[in-house]
Amino acid sequence: MSKEFTCSIKRIRFDENYQPADNTRLTTNFANLARGESREQNLRNTLRMINNRFNALAQSDNPKGDRYSLKIDIISADLDIEGNGKTFPIIEMLKSTIIDHHTNQRIEGMIGNSFSSYVRDYDFSVVLKEHNKENSTSYAPEGFGDLHGKLYQYLVNSETFKAEFNQQPVICLSVSTARTYHRTTNEHPILGVEYKQDQYSRTDEYFHKMGLQVRFFMPKGSVAPLAFYFAGDLLRDYTDFELISAISTMETFQKIYRPEIYNANSSAAQIYQASLEYPDYSLTRIVYDRVERGQLAVKQGKWTEENFIKPYRDILEQWAANYNVERNAA
Repeated sequence: MSKEFTCSIKRIRFDENYQPADNTRLTTNFANLARGESREQNLRNTLRMINNRFNALAQSDNPKGDRYSLKIDIISADLDIEGNGKTFPIIEMLKSTIIDHHTNQRIEGMIGNSFSSYVRDYDFSVVLKEHNKENSTSYAPEGFGDLHGKLYQYLVNSETFKAEFNQQPVICLSVSTARTYHRTTNEHPILGVEYKQDQYSRTDEYFHKMGLQVRFFMPKGSVAPLAFYFAGDLLRDYTDFELISAISTMETFQKIYRPEIYNANSSAAQIYQASLEYPDYSLTRIVYDRVERGQLAVKQGKWTEENFIKPYRDILEQWAANYNVERNAA
């Protein structure tokens, strides 16, 4: 029987006064925006973009396009590996709550959205880079992502997580620049037109080990498909408002972070391949340091190796060998 780790969850509001916590991965979209001289304006403009996009998709009984706004919390989940009170920040996600200003109701939005993980930094910025230096033919090292996938599923199936959230997370990311996507005839009233890819990307395979499958949709008014990673049934397990909250939040971040793709001046064609070299796009009025993000991923991956992987290697390897995903998800 696998060892039990102790999970704990903290919340911090993402608003114009947001200050990144000490244990927040600095490569996250929300932390990157909250630094420097433009931090308050960055955050204010980002939240305005999110709210405007939400209202554009939630048009029913909303003639002025101002009925709803989102409150967003950063959810930080920590693991205590040895049961001694010393915790490691395992993942961060976002949870939105929708405010209906006509009825003064608070409506549940999506849990998930963004996905931040120190162990993923370690896998991609340390393990994979070292592997690629030594192997020109092998796609990834054996067992790549196995530990991270089990840690994620352990967390989201824990009683601690289920006590806080009544849904499994949906994580929304950019499409891969290395894959080709084909528009299908399937169209969802909220998610929009579905695209399908020629083959899975490395990220798709990595998230599959987290128990997540992927579908690609381009919502109405969008210019490129988004990748939705989910467990269960994306089209039936979530309300329209939950789906709209995920689209409005994550498309906004992608317009800021990857404007060449998500703030392009023309829409994705029937056969589509995303490119960060695409010249015809518009910039948002938000300052984002993309170079720093890439540099920090390497630093934080190495920090994870020194502070989590090496100190707990024996415990984690034994736990992973005995961890049964299906039993723990029951």
